[in-house]
Amino acid sequence: MESDARIYVAGHTGLVGSAILKSLQKQGFSHIITKSSSELDLRNQHEVTNFFHDTKPEYVFLAAAKVGGIHANAHYPADFISDNLAIALNIINASYTYKVTKLVNLGSSCIYPKYCTQPIKEEYLLTGALEPTNEPYALAKIAAISLCTSFHKQYHCNFISLMPTNLYGNQDSFGFHNSHVLPALIRKFILAKMLQDNDYASVKKDLLLSNDIPHDMNYDEIDTFLTNLGIQKNSISLWGSGNAYREFLHADDCADAAVYSMNNIDAEQAGICINIGTGIDCTIKDLAELIAHKVDYKGHILFDKNKPDGTPKKLLCVDKAISLGWRATIPLEKGIESVIMHYQNSIHLNLALRY
Repeated sequence: MESDARIYVAGHTGLVGSAILKSLQKQGFSHIITKSSSELDLRNQHEVTNFFHDTKPEYVFLAAAKVGGIHANAHYPADFISDNLAIALNIINASYTYKVTKLVNLGSSCIYPKYCTQPIKEEYLLTGALEPTNEPYALAKIAAISLCTSFHKQYHCNFISLMPTNLYGNQDSFGFHNSHVLPALIRKFILAKMLQDNDYASVKKDLLLSNDIPHDMNYDEIDTFLTNLGIQKNSISLWGSGNAYREFLHADDCADAAVYSMNNIDAEQAGICINIGTGIDCTIKDLAELIAHKVDYKGHILFDKNKPDGTPKKLLCVDKAISLGWRATIPLEKGIESVIMHYQNSIHLNLALRY
């Protein structure tokens, strides 16, 4: 990409999109195009078509999506499939119509079968049944991949798809009902540590800033509210057995992969898609213990085996990305420290990290 190229980042306020925007700005790109969801509804074909007609982007990063964890996927399956299908179809079709030089589509590792040979290679796509808890979202992401490969096959469009593993970062959602596992654990352990320190003022500040409680809720009511979420002074209850394995990638690493791919990898090299990850996984139990250590929480960690684990193991094979010249650089422990510090600063806390 030339430094003055017209670059559109779809989803620039999200976890990945904001990291891509930051990376592009740091590298000196001067003509970055962004629109918030209030300014441009990516689910609306007419609005997207007019936007591409007016702005004529040369390069497109498709990082916009409706995302969430097991709880959100279970409660809003129609939204997850319809919104993500519409976003992908509108942006990819407009990119073809207005002759975008190159498009990088950001997907998700949930596209792969639930019971998949490990580590997961790109060619394992569509070789088995999906994880039921996020099947609607996964199907929309698979459709986006197929759109990119089909436009390349029929029209020779330079559209490629990257499949990042579980992402985390500073712009993540920390909500109780719509967050992924890592940010959810970070917030739960921080709140439990506050309870352990009898710092109810900080607990209330956290809950008020996220609009989880009314302003007049007293401390006894706050205790009850958090207990119902499995957060207590002496124990934390988490979903599942704790034995599921997950791989985590910092959003800054994912952004680096996206910009690198835009500059260095073409559709012929990418094939169907390229896995983006670290090649290293851990159990949810080990992850919880690491976060507890970082915030110095000394209570018990309990696991509710009546709640779902999701896919038992999901480790990506990243050989293809490495062969094309890219690899992750942010270790999980350092990445978690960064996110904890960012979260604490965002609500003006003074918890000390342990190293």
